[in-house]
Amino acid sequence: MKPVLLIRGGSIACGAGVSRAYGDILRPRYEALGFEVVNRSRKGDNSFDGIRTFDEDIAPFTPRVLLIHFGIDDAFFPVYRSEFKENLVRMVRRARELFDPALVLPTSHTFDDPYEMDAVHIYYRTIREVCLDLGCEMIAVHTWWAGYLHEHGLENTGLVQRDARLLNARGHEVFAQALVPVLDRVTAVI
Repeated sequence: MKPVLLIRGGSIACGAGVSRAYGDILRPRYEALGFEVVNRSRKGDNSFDGIRTFDEDIAPFTPRVLLIHFGIDDAFFPVYRSEFKENLVRMVRRARELFDPALVLPTSHTFDDPYEMDAVHIYYRTIREVCLDLGCEMIAVHTWWAGYLHEHGLENTGLVQRDARLLNARGHEVFAQALVPVLDRVTAVI
């Protein structure tokens, strides 16, 4: 039986508005390394949905690598920061209790609107706190993303949909690139 790399998140992780999400882009790479890549993300899901559906979306797959990608839907469909943190903590603890996977928590992209960026940055800091407190792998996608934009002379509009909360096809490719270094390191030891 192949080890499972499972992605659980909301609108970005499920690929809302595009034909291929970052999980689809990563699938060939990690299947070639012997993993089954499963994406149990849904449009509009926030961290409360991650808790509510844990026993159907995560537990049955007993993933060896669990990528928990929430934050944007939480920020824009107001979930208090304290609730978001508690939900992440509950998912991490439940996963460790049941099957002890490698836990990876990415942030998301940057926003051009400074007020939106301030709002999501609170959630990105929360992801960092959870990772530091509980020994999870954090991928600071927003930092990597900002560097990518600068290096390539791009603006966010080239990587997001009309709704800046969602990535376009190229944005998913860039997002996948940001995940690879940590996922390669994590999957190499399993």
